[in-house]
Amino acid sequence: MQLLVAGADRVDAGKTTFSTGLCRELGAPGFKPRAGNDYWFDHDDYRAAVEAGRLYGKDARRLAAASPGDTDPERINPVHRLWTPVPGPKQGLLGRTGREFLVDRVGDRDDPRWVVNGTADLPASARESLPLDDALVVDSVPAFNDAMASLHKPAMDAVADCIASEDRAVVESYADIARPLDGYEPDAVAVVEPRRARIYDGARYANACEVASGSAREGTLEETTENVLAMIEPRARVELPALTGAQREDPAAVAEEYAPAYEALLATALE
Repeated sequence: MQLLVAGADRVDAGKTTFSTGLCRELGAPGFKPRAGNDYWFDHDDYRAAVEAGRLYGKDARRLAAASPGDTDPERINPVHRLWTPVPGPKQGLLGRTGREFLVDRVGDRDDPRWVVNGTADLPASARESLPLDDALVVDSVPAFNDAMASLHKPAMDAVADCIASEDRAVVESYADIARPLDGYEPDAVAVVEPRRARIYDGARYANACEVASGSAREGTLEETTENVLAMIEPRARVELPALTGAQREDPAAVAEEYAPAYEALLATALE
């Protein structure tokens, strides 16, 4: 059973909270194929990882902790990007106003590859703590696209194979992107946002992803949930209760509070 969790809001949609509770409810591993965090806004999370010579974010850490067994965040999140804010109207290498990427970690903890933005100044802590001596340095969009083809795509293909091999898997998308893997067809989809979840048939959702108009994001064309949801109707709409901070950090508590949404999601997957 393949279950996808996507977000209707670009940030703070509640995807990871929903996903951790779902992992606990099903006893299933969670995956976040692509993720990122910010040197400035997520500095505590950044420091916790980089001081150990690693790069991952809070979402992947929470999903790994909610998954069965002892799982590294890097295993379930093969591509992680570190961003930093930039003042004023300046656009970074990837054309994002207000922020630019610093470094990508591609691959798992045992064999990571690194892609560094040669047009940005890396924080001293990153230069000193991450193993960047053999990093691939990119200074243009064509060079970055070459890196995507040679490094990112094989890593994403590998995690797609890993997901497919699981009897049950929870896959979390990123930002407001409809799905994190090209061609991925889940059995059912939960699109979450503050206060509600909308449940969709997986095949219809995947078909809508194929025909939706992509928008330029980070050098690629990606379907946003907004474009996809305009084409299909949900099977169910379920209200999500507000949770305390302690509840959000406890997958068992999330599973209890979000039980009606999970029941609707599983019923759709099993149809």
